[in-house]
Amino acid sequence: MVPNRVNSAAQEKKPYVILISADGFRNDLADKYHATHLIALRSKGVEAAYMKPAYPSVTFPNHYTIVTGLYPSHHGLVDNSFYDGEKGFYSMGNKKAVADSSWYGGTPLWVLAEQQQMISASFYWVASESAIQGVHPSYYYIYNDKIAIDERIKTVKQWLQLPEDKRPHLITFYFPEVDHAEHMFGTDSKETAEAVRFVDESVGKMVDAVDALHLPVNFIFLSDHGMADVDIDHTLSLPAVIDTAKFIIPRSDVLLHLYAKDKKDIDPTYQLLKADAKDYDVYLFKDVPARLHYAASDDRYNRLGDILLIPHFPKVFNLGTRKTTPGKHGFDNDIPEMRASFYAWGPAFKNIRIDGFENVHVYPLIATILGLNFDESKIDGKLKVLQPILK
Repeated sequence: MVPNRVNSAAQEKKPYVILISADGFRNDLADKYHATHLIALRSKGVEAAYMKPAYPSVTFPNHYTIVTGLYPSHHGLVDNSFYDGEKGFYSMGNKKAVADSSWYGGTPLWVLAEQQQMISASFYWVASESAIQGVHPSYYYIYNDKIAIDERIKTVKQWLQLPEDKRPHLITFYFPEVDHAEHMFGTDSKETAEAVRFVDESVGKMVDAVDALHLPVNFIFLSDHGMADVDIDHTLSLPAVIDTAKFIIPRSDVLLHLYAKDKKDIDPTYQLLKADAKDYDVYLFKDVPARLHYAASDDRYNRLGDILLIPHFPKVFNLGTRKTTPGKHGFDNDIPEMRASFYAWGPAFKNIRIDGFENVHVYPLIATILGLNFDESKIDGKLKVLQPILK
């Protein structure tokens, strides 16, 4: 708990939002694996055909896009791992970098709330461990997978039982299990089916626990991206025409960033790659298709790299010596397998089915439900996209 923070009198009267992410929960998984709780809950609220992730369709950029309303090239987390010429390497596995607020642009929802004297809480979310603009959520946990689910649900209920001045109105909550199972065993595996059931039953338990409090709580259940089964037997190696002494190349499999140590090496290498390219596309950073919102003109942080290599689905790069895992994401966000889930229920929502939409639009939706002021000109999301699902 951050000491001395309280809800203002006006914020005490606002509704509540619990934002739940199940990593890798592709838009068809609830039906495919008979997620009975989620199917019942969405039937009383909002069900989107799918939610389209931002490119690249990976975990850290998309979780941060959801809570900032900005595309990755605008908020600065351009991949799970990338290089910054001034700051060095960012990697989601580097705890020191993850906690360093200077990597993160935009104003996350919990920062927006706290700046307007509304208490927030996070049981895990990308960047919630960092004091962005000097602000943490009032209650937050450093990510670890050791806290049992029943303990985490109990904590959410306890937060909502606090006195009104200390009670969070925005709570974020994260499940890693489906993503882990899909990566290791593929999307059609019994392990993925079990992970979907675990998430489904856990959401059911949380809703039961929260409903018993009789508060105006709105739930949003979504995912950061989908998942696809890839060709693990015919992977792509690093193209031989790249002189690795001349480029910094963070290890990846579905998107390679090449950062030139000397800018004069960019064009010759690009020409060689264009002539060599098979099963992947080669782009100069300024030429990435505009629909991906991932080109040089967008890159406020100069983190995209000088040359990008994007494999053709279902191919992936394998820069290591071990066989790659069968489940991958990060591909072009127009590929149906990359589609994420979106369901919502609670007093703010109509009972409605909607078409697919981009995940940048979740931010203005949540801010509006909570009655928080935000400047739409400073984000990529637009309220008009999801306003029709609100009562």
